[in-house]
Amino acid sequence: MALQLNTMLPDTLEHVCPLPPVPGAVPALRRQVGRVLAEWDIRPAIADDCLLVVSELLTNAIMHALPPAELRLSWNRGCGLDTLHIEVSDAGPARPPGQRQAGTDPDEHGRGEEIVHALAARHGIRVRQGRITRWAELVAV
Repeated sequence: MALQLNTMLPDTLEHVCPLPPVPGAVPALRRQVGRVLAEWDIRPAIADDCLLVVSELLTNAIMHALPPAELRLSWNRGCGLDTLHIEVSDAGPARPPGQRQAGTDPDEHGRGEEIVHALAARHGIRVRQGRITRWAELVAV
């Protein structure tokens, strides 16, 4: 009797797009991501959380990092858990640590990381070859 191995891998959908360093880029990409999530038939609760995480990570890249920046979205279906992986990569900090962008009100900024951490099942930062990637995963149960 031959042993049969399950070689099925989870279905993975992916969407990648650049983040232009221009005013209006974050809302435009947020709308684009909303359309992608609808095409992927993501449940509304997960889609809403995803759009918030995307907004925070993209805003962080626009406000605090050097271009170029890129958004990558992956939807892994199968193996019991459906996982939405969100990552934004950029060229690193635009200013030295601790130096704020002129004209920003600290009471109106700085909560993005807390929002991402509260919504994500997992999150982190990866640094490689002059690129910084901030990522978060949302799990549909």
